[in-house]
Amino acid sequence: MISFEYPYAFIFYAFLLLLTIHGWFARKREDKEAGMWGDEMVRRRLFARMNSGRSQLKRHIRWWGLALLIFAAAGPQMGTKLTEIERRGVDILIAVDISSSMKAEDVKPNRLEKAKFEISRLISGLKGDRIGLIVFAGTSHLYLPLTGDYEAARVFVDAVDTGMIQTQGTALAEAVNRAIQAFPEGDSKYSVLIVVTDGEDHEGGAVEMARKASESGIVVHAVGVGTSRGSLIPVSGEEGNRVDFKKDRKGKLITSTLNVSVLREFAAAGGGEFVRFDNRSSGTGELLNLIKGMEKRTLRTHEYTEFEDRYQLFAALALIMFAGDALISNRRKDRREWRGRFV
Repeated sequence: MISFEYPYAFIFYAFLLLLTIHGWFARKREDKEAGMWGDEMVRRRLFARMNSGRSQLKRHIRWWGLALLIFAAAGPQMGTKLTEIERRGVDILIAVDISSSMKAEDVKPNRLEKAKFEISRLISGLKGDRIGLIVFAGTSHLYLPLTGDYEAARVFVDAVDTGMIQTQGTALAEAVNRAIQAFPEGDSKYSVLIVVTDGEDHEGGAVEMARKASESGIVVHAVGVGTSRGSLIPVSGEEGNRVDFKKDRKGKLITSTLNVSVLREFAAAGGGEFVRFDNRSSGTGELLNLIKGMEKRTLRTHEYTEFEDRYQLFAALALIMFAGDALISNRRKDRREWRGRFV
């Protein structure tokens, strides 16, 4: 496991990017000015002692040297010792709907991005609990097994996207069944499933599956993302920009709305609560209170407790880059003789 002692140093990459853009425009301007110094033969003679290939190589070396130096300044560290940590908490699986309807923009910026933001807030409020992720659309997958590493969990949440599952639809029942299988056997009393969706259930059987989970001891909460008014479903092009809206087989535009009644029934069958993520309220605080009110058990996890600095290698590579930049000459060794004449 790698961590960084001074992660704020990565902000210097933004300055490096600005410096790169400025250099690119400066070279374009210089090339344009050089083009005014006569025809190609004259310019070739004027710059006969300059090696443009080496000049470009030196620029690349300087860039990589700065990039490595910034990385070294962030203080990379490698975990070297795993220690068993005991915590009091519950196991939480969050099943996130990533079907195309989650791109609807009745909740800003869209349903999925709003859900990801609130899930990250939820993870930040946990203490001692283990967290896992399931993504589902037409099928479902265990995306992140139960873990006590909240930083890693937030990284996985940020990467969730509607393109992760090609089979479209909303197999809500299958997602619940996947969660039942993912929880440790014999510990269902300390397990909670949070289903984040807009309420569409194309396959059916979700309420029955939620009741089955409840009977095994798993508490099932439903989080509705969207509004009752609904919104059209954007269709994105290859570059990610919106090119159209989703239509049915008859060519009519599809409006996706939040199915509150289905989600309330689903949560009731699972012995949990129904909350909402919309433009006015998040429901995150309510979910945290529900989790904190559950009976806790001792969870054993392994975490890195000792780290060793690894900045030396990157700093050394940066110095080698800078030394190479200083030693490489951008002049040609061969001297070209002028064979023309002045008129």
